[in-house]
Amino acid sequence: MAITIMQPNDIEKMRAANKIVAQTLDYVESVIKPGISLLEIDKICEDMIRAAGAKPAFKGLYGFPNAACISVNEVVIHGIPNEYKLQEGDIVSVDIGSNLNGYFGDSARTWGVGQISREDEKLIACAKDALYFAIDTVKAGMHFKELSFEIEKFIRARGFVPLTGFCGHGIGRRPHEDPQILNYLEGGSPKSGPKIKNGMVFCVEPMICQKDGTPVIGHDKWKVTSKDGLRTSHYEHCMAVVNGRAEILSLA
Repeated sequence: MAITIMQPNDIEKMRAANKIVAQTLDYVESVIKPGISLLEIDKICEDMIRAAGAKPAFKGLYGFPNAACISVNEVVIHGIPNEYKLQEGDIVSVDIGSNLNGYFGDSARTWGVGQISREDEKLIACAKDALYFAIDTVKAGMHFKELSFEIEKFIRARGFVPLTGFCGHGIGRRPHEDPQILNYLEGGSPKSGPKIKNGMVFCVEPMICQKDGTPVIGHDKWKVTSKDGLRTSHYEHCMAVVNGRAEILSLA
């Protein structure tokens, strides 16, 4: 596994790409309301990314047709935008990426649409809180598997389970690089595998299911739900390891 170590100049270019993503998501949050369609949200994302001088990183990536992955209710990740109009009580995740001068940004957030249930509030909070817990946990010298183990313990302590088979990832001059960062421990001791080092840039993205995190791939070969068929949530930040700690790049 060859994990890229970025120089400070590279990290600043990554920050610029991620700032576009963050600004776009900040705006999208303000328009999430009953009646807006997923295709309208997708167009907003693409238009804002392009207006900022970047390219939507997901459009055409591995054949994905749109600028944004928009996942509603039981869809965890990789939802393809369509004509569906958000309804009161839905929860929606928007995951977008940017390519600015050959450097990539990537981030995701989940929101409630109008008034949502207390159970859905807890579900969304688990994803967001698990992400920020992970960011606070990262330190140079720890194993990535240790981070995965800590994320899993956090999620399970909240009464939820992580989606299996999908993960966070390295990022830089490609949208997906080594390492893969699971939200659960797999394959042996946490004190094994590659270690986190200064200059590494990666995305952590807790994907939260309620009872059974086994993934089910949709007929469109993209959307992912969990085996239990229940509602899900997803949060993601891109971060760089600077002076031994994680620094969030995907902020406006």
